[in-house]
Amino acid sequence: MQIKSIDPRALKENPDRMRQTKSSPQADALMLATIKTVGIVQPPVVAPEADGGNGYIIDAGHRRVRLAIEAGLEEIEILVADASDDNGAMRSMVENSVREALNPVDQWRGIERLVALGWTEEAIAVALALPVRQIRKLRLLANVLPAMLEQMALGDMPSEQQLRIIAAAGEGEQKEVWKANKPKKGDTAAWWTIANALTKKRMYAKDASFGDDLREAYGIEWAEDLFAPADQDSRYTTNVEGFLGAQHEWMTNNLPKRGAIVDVNSWGQPELPKKASQVYGKPSKSDSAGVYLDRDGKVQTVHYRMPEAAKPKGGIANGADNVVDNDNGSTPKVRPDVTQKGQDMIGDFRTDALHDALGRAPIEDDMLMALLVLAFAGQNVRVDSGAEGGLYGGARFGRHAARLLAEDGRMSFDMETVRVTARAALIDVLSCRRGMSNSGVVSRIAGEAIGADSYLSNMGSEEFLTSLSRQALESVAKDAGLEPGARVRETRSALVTHFGGDANLVHPSARFAPEPTEVFALLKHLDHDNGQQDEVETEALSDDAHAEVGASDVADYDDKPGTLDDHEAAYGIAAE
Repeated sequence: MQIKSIDPRALKENPDRMRQTKSSPQADALMLATIKTVGIVQPPVVAPEADGGNGYIIDAGHRRVRLAIEAGLEEIEILVADASDDNGAMRSMVENSVREALNPVDQWRGIERLVALGWTEEAIAVALALPVRQIRKLRLLANVLPAMLEQMALGDMPSEQQLRIIAAAGEGEQKEVWKANKPKKGDTAAWWTIANALTKKRMYAKDASFGDDLREAYGIEWAEDLFAPADQDSRYTTNVEGFLGAQHEWMTNNLPKRGAIVDVNSWGQPELPKKASQVYGKPSKSDSAGVYLDRDGKVQTVHYRMPEAAKPKGGIANGADNVVDNDNGSTPKVRPDVTQKGQDMIGDFRTDALHDALGRAPIEDDMLMALLVLAFAGQNVRVDSGAEGGLYGGARFGRHAARLLAEDGRMSFDMETVRVTARAALIDVLSCRRGMSNSGVVSRIAGEAIGADSYLSNMGSEEFLTSLSRQALESVAKDAGLEPGARVRETRSALVTHFGGDANLVHPSARFAPEPTEVFALLKHLDHDNGQQDEVETEALSDDAHAEVGASDVADYDDKPGTLDDHEAAYGIAAE
């Protein structure tokens, strides 16, 4: 490079200059005053004309040259650089970026010029010390309405997501929305409103159940989301109507046995047939399946169960408490002691108490091992293995397994770590909450085993007591030594006051001990497994062994102590 003196009027502007946004009048006035007083402190950078002419083209310093002419200077010093293949495009951009950060619109113009000259996005990112993602984001400006670009050049930029929505819209749509939302002079634009008005719902290929045949039939074309992670299928379409139509036809052609397409409500939840109850656990063969599309357009399946047919009229008993009226066959409605809302609250109370006990109660190692085995029988747990069944949760429990491993991947732990990890895993598995997360009877057995009843919270609140029937409220009042009021509200108010102090209410229905009938299902597994074991052992006996032990010693399973018959007797369960 060399320094020369030249008439500023002889310098030619570079059409590819990076900074094209006009500076403010205040900034120009300040620089003009400086030039008039001390001249140009830093010479503009110029390069010889590429076509072999004798003139110079400005690489950096267009504003300084313009204001020098306005100040009436006859000569200024310039710094002459060697001519470059890109007409000084990269040098101009770097120099301007270092001097004062280019606004995003000028950055984009510079990037597009460099791309046109053969620069790759990766090379530009390295040269400008910017992430490639930022380069790609700026290149979205190529699809933005010029009027919006002027606003963005003032430093008023939308977020990346908003910019992507705006750039994806057509010019006509942008014009219409900008006209309705153009800000007043000096104000910032309402980019959220603008983007929201231009939003087109995307339906993703990863959510599609249909294949290429239906995709072509419904005119669906996939587009790539350039900003999605590279390891994900980011293809999408804005042809929402076509996507949903293809999904619906796929559902119609692939209905499961006893399946039907069901509608969804305004919250995107399936609308089951009247009187149907949703099945949260493993469905039985007699249950029905409802297929529907969720808000993302995914095909979802819900299982439900219809009530059993009503018993014939004529004075037939309908349960232990209610009897069908002989005259009209109607069954009087009796409010349960605890409403459904109350049962939901009890599920929450139990779960909180169980987790508290698992975290703090003293538990012996043998009991801890038993609880871990018990947890695998929970109705919310299924494990992938060679046996039947499927699973949830390999990744979910990875953090527990990680505690037992050293950095080289080998098992490494002490007994205390095992105890802590086992408790944490049990807390993740066992739940009494109603719904899909419910572990069932095993969670109540576990809670009773570790004394979780003592961790139950006070249920003497207005909200819980409201869920109790009059009879249940009066029973609670009598147990607390209170006289029930003439009205339910009076009884409830007295109980809230009583249990608002040191007294603690734990409703009997909330205690952990399960009913014998609830344990019966688990004991059936014992019956089945012991029967299989007897069969194996019997076949293994040799002829000599049979002669030695005698036929009487190979007793029937039902006569063995500790088998299902004994458990049935202990729990008062009559054998079927």
